Formats: sequence, C-alpha cells, structure tokens
Amino acid sequence: MTRKLIPALLASALLASLPSLGFAQAAPAPAAAAQNDAGQAVLDASTRILSTLQQRRSEFRANPTVLRTFINSELNKTFDRDYAARLVLGVHGRGASDADVKLFADAMADNLMQRYGSALLEIQGKPTFRLKGQSPLPGNRGVRVSTELMRAGNEPTPVDYLMRNVNGQWKIFDVMIEGISYVQTFKTQFDAPLRQKSIQQVATELRNGTMQAGQAPRGK
Repeated sequence: MTRKLIPALLASALLASLPSLGFAQAAPAPAAAAQNDAGQAVLDASTRILSTLQQRRSEFRANPTVLRTFINSELNKTFDRDYAARLVLGVHGRGASDADVKLFADAMADNLMQRYGSALLEIQGKPTFRLKGQSPLPGNRGVRVSTELMRAGNEPTPVDYLMRNVNGQWKIFDVMIEGISYVQTFKTQFDAPLRQKSIQQVATELRNGTMQAGQAPRGK
C-alpha cells in the first residue's frame, strides 16, 4: 500500500473503531478483562460502523454534510483528540494552553476528515475487522489492540489501536496502519511548520486549507 492511501485508510480505521468503546468498562474489572473488553469493543464497533456506511452509502453520497456530521459525531465519542494532539505537538506543545491544544486537535482532525471522509464510501465489498489480540503498553500507558482489515481480493491490512483508560472509558490516542503511526506521521509533518509558526497559526492554516494534514510526500 502506498503512503498516499494511508490517510484515507486512517480515516476509515479511526471512524470504524469508535462508537461502542465508551461502554467497554461499565464496571471495574481486572486488568486482563479490561484489555479483552477493549479488543472486543473495537471488533464489534468496527463491524457495526462499516455496515452503517454500506447501508447509508447513497444517502451519504447525496449529502456530504450528513456524512461529515456522522463522522464527527462518531469521532467525538471516544477518540482522544487532545491527548493525541499533545503527542503530535511534542516539544512544540510544552507550555501550550489546553485551548491551543484543542484548537490544533480539532483543526487537524477536521482537515483530515474533510479530505478523506468520502473515501469511506469507496470501500468495496463487505470489509470486516479480525481481532488478533491485545497487549499492555509499556509504562502502564494503556493497551494495544491488534486487528486486521479484511477485504475481498486484498491482503489483510494490519490496523493497531493504542488506547488508554480515562475515567473508566477506553479512548484511542493513536492508530497504526501497516506499522505507520498516526501520531508519528503527523509529528514529523508538523515539526517544521511549528518551528516557524505558532500553534494558532498552524491550526488556522489547517482550517482554511492552506496546509493539509496527511499530505503525501512527493513521488509517492
């Protein structure tokens, strides 16, 4: 898979993982059980959302606004935008206010989804996710849920979700597609602009389209 396809698949993977994760820990549970809950929640939600996209494909194609509303509502449920944004900002986020981090997080996610959200409707056949397993992250940072995206006529695509428990709710803070990290990809992309501009300026350029999240390198 070429790198220029990664953002579109990333959009799909982020969206497909989200809706029911908030119910993964309705009550306290042992660590091992909690990890299993996270993995099963990803699998169940992925299947449900991909089915919804197929069933409402004509509606979404006819009305992009409805598609964007659907995407945003699902992303807002359990994707930890602000925590992921702080990881992307890295040293540039040290001392940054929560408001600036949120501004950057929302601008980056919205830019990505506006450009690639429609790619969700182009997945052919009946794709499914297969749960491979889950394991604890180093330093008690959360869990890593490993899955494969299965599509007819294609090799399985590895998709890993890095998740942390926030007040009893599983939240995704990174997604790895074929080993390529959402956080690391954008950390590398935004390093140079953030050396020259403020967080607010970069967020503004993402909002108005002057800068694009997930821009493929030349020649890819």
